[in-house]
Amino acid sequence: MIYLNNAASSYPKPACVIDACRQSLEGLPSGQFRSSIQDTKGKLSSEQARHNMACLLGVSDPSRIFFTSGATESLNLLVNGFGIHSGNILTTSTEHNSVLRPLFNSPLIKGKPEIISCDSDGAIDPEKVENAITEKTKLLIVNHCSNVTGAVQDIASLGEIAKKYHLIFLLDASQSAGAIPVKADQWHVDAVAFTGHKSLLGLQGTGGFFLRDSLPFRAIKYGGTGRKSDQLIYPDGDLELEAGTQNEPGIAALAASTGWIIDQNINVIQEKESALIRRLELQLSDIPGVHIYGHPKVRGPLLSFGLSGFSPSDTSYILQNSFGIVTRAGLQCAPLIHKDIGSKKYGTVRASVSVFNKAADIDALTGAIREILKQ
Repeated sequence: MIYLNNAASSYPKPACVIDACRQSLEGLPSGQFRSSIQDTKGKLSSEQARHNMACLLGVSDPSRIFFTSGATESLNLLVNGFGIHSGNILTTSTEHNSVLRPLFNSPLIKGKPEIISCDSDGAIDPEKVENAITEKTKLLIVNHCSNVTGAVQDIASLGEIAKKYHLIFLLDASQSAGAIPVKADQWHVDAVAFTGHKSLLGLQGTGGFFLRDSLPFRAIKYGGTGRKSDQLIYPDGDLELEAGTQNEPGIAALAASTGWIIDQNINVIQEKESALIRRLELQLSDIPGVHIYGHPKVRGPLLSFGLSGFSPSDTSYILQNSFGIVTRAGLQCAPLIHKDIGSKKYGTVRASVSVFNKAADIDALTGAIREILKQ
């Protein structure tokens, strides 16, 4: 089996990730402030994971990293936590439903969302963003790397715009964290959401967010923290951002996976994955009947395409069941971008790589596509 669906969830995982999870499960359970057990194992894993994530996200303060069950929970917490304050919200057509659905469904959000369309490559023009800002705009939300076209946005320019107009800037790094360097401090980003199970090579059910201090933000999730349990009304503080029992095995695995990425060097990982995607784009461009969706200047570790005469779902089904190649078909949970790139009706077939894929995997995919188009 050739696995090319890493943008959904990465496979395989480094051996150290499996070992870290196993060791956590085999040891006595522990939790911050919650157990009489001397919690060195859990604390070390948690603090190491925070340190590693701060390194990969380009932030100077690891204490501002908070863990959740994944990017969906993180984005819900952040979008609602910022959105309950008055002011309109500017976002883009490249966003995942983890951003769009909270914006259009949450009763807590007071501001009106405005959507900036991307171009046919999936890229957002910073000038369009700046022109859309009004005196009522308070929050800017941008997807760093499109999970449909792979377009990597110009976050440095967008960060300068956010700073210029005193906007809170929220970055969705679900597809980029672990695959593409993120420089939140340098880019003037105020909050970053990430998930553990994609390019960070961790487990499903893990993730978190970075949140800069001293922002107008309100926690929307409450519960036990193991401290000051006699206080029913929370004092202001960040412990309430991690209410409930933390996923200790998942955080231990995340500490291991992010440490592995740092050891391997994220720039080396990015170049290897980029070379695989360039190889795929070049080979697909030579096959009649293949349409590639988007040719962005900077592309992350994924590419979307379609085959003439075949729906995306049929293509993906044939690839898996006849050739043993796993891809992803459909709208990729990002419905608005498909209108802009011309795939609104059925979506796309998406191939996404990890550092563990090889050139032979790409060659096998394009060889299978040639065979399918002969039918």
